[in-house]
Amino acid sequence: MSDYNGWTNYETWRVNLELIDGLDPREMGWHKLDRYDLASALKDYVDELLESSTPEGIALDYARAFVSDVNWYEIAEHMVEAYADQEA
Repeated sequence: MSDYNGWTNYETWRVNLELIDGLDPREMGWHKLDRYDLASALKDYVDELLESSTPEGIALDYARAFVSDVNWYEIAEHMVEAYADQEA
């Protein structure tokens, strides 16, 4: 994997930018989760988005392959840090 705009890879950067950025963990009920559980919740959230917005078939298969390379823990860490800054 290579570094992309300060993120682990392009997939992580893009998913965070387009699907995660701006989500408030308090509104999502994620504010009390540790980083590992938050990473899992983020992955589930994106999986649900894909399932609800992409019809079965090759496009969904490609979308799943793309998000399989996402570093969910890195996005969770970023969200925890951003949330901590808001609370300070």
